[in-house]
Amino acid sequence: MSSSRDFSLGPSARQARVLLVEDEAVIRDTVALALQAEGFQVVAVEDGQQALEQVQGSTSAQGNGDEAFDLIVLDLLLPFINGLDVCRFIRQQSNTTPILILSAKMAEADIVVGLEVGADDYLTKPFSLKEFIARCRVLLRNYQDFNPQLKEEILSFQDLALNKQQCQVTLRGEAVTLSPKEFSLLEVFMQQPGRVRSREDLIEKVWGLDFMGDSKTVDVHIRWLREKIEADPSNPQYLITVRGFGYRLG
Repeated sequence: MSSSRDFSLGPSARQARVLLVEDEAVIRDTVALALQAEGFQVVAVEDGQQALEQVQGSTSAQGNGDEAFDLIVLDLLLPFINGLDVCRFIRQQSNTTPILILSAKMAEADIVVGLEVGADDYLTKPFSLKEFIARCRVLLRNYQDFNPQLKEEILSFQDLALNKQQCQVTLRGEAVTLSPKEFSLLEVFMQQPGRVRSREDLIEKVWGLDFMGDSKTVDVHIRWLREKIEADPSNPQYLITVRGFGYRLG
C-alpha cells in the first residue's frame, strides 16, 4: 500500500470521526495512521462484536455529536461477527453513516452482496492508501451533501461569526463583505483565537507555499480587514499586532 494527505472540511468544527474495523494488525495500524495523517479522529477495533458496541455507543450518546461516527471502514472477514452482518445490523438501525468495505474478496458477486447489504463503497485488497483516502473523502462529502445539518460550520469570536459553507461573515448580526483572501485570512484567525500567527504562517495557509510575493502583502490585507471589522482600525480590538511576531485575534 502507498501513501498521501487534507480533508479538513470535515462535518463541523471537530475532526471527522472514523470507525476502523480490521482484524489484521498491520493493515489496521497502517490505515489508522494514514487516516490520522489526514486529520481524521480514528477509533480502531479488531472484530465485529467490538464494532457493533462502538456503533451502538455512539448512537446512544444522547445527541452528543462529538461521539458520532462520520465514516465506518469495515473489513468483511472478522472474528465473532462478520462484516456483512455488521453492515446489515447498522442499516437495520436506520443508521445512515457511510460504510466503506475493505476486503480481499474481489469477485463481482462478493462486491454486489456487500453493496446490497448497505455498504456505500467497496475497495479490494491490496489497495493504495492514496485511493483509499480519496474514497473516504468522497463518501464524507456526499454524506454531508445529503445531510445539510452536518455541513453547517460556524466559527464565532465575540461579535464576529464566520459561516464557512455560506462564505459569510457577520459583525453584530450585520453582514460584512470580504474578498476571498480577506475571508480566508479571518478564517485562519478564528480557528484559533488568541494564537499568534506569523506572516510566514499566514502566507502558507492563505496564499500557499508557491506564493512569490512580499510578506507585506499580509500587512496590507490585515489593514483592509481591520477597516471592515474594527470600529477604529487604528486602535483594533479584534486583529491585534504582536510586534516582532505577527498578529492574533483578540
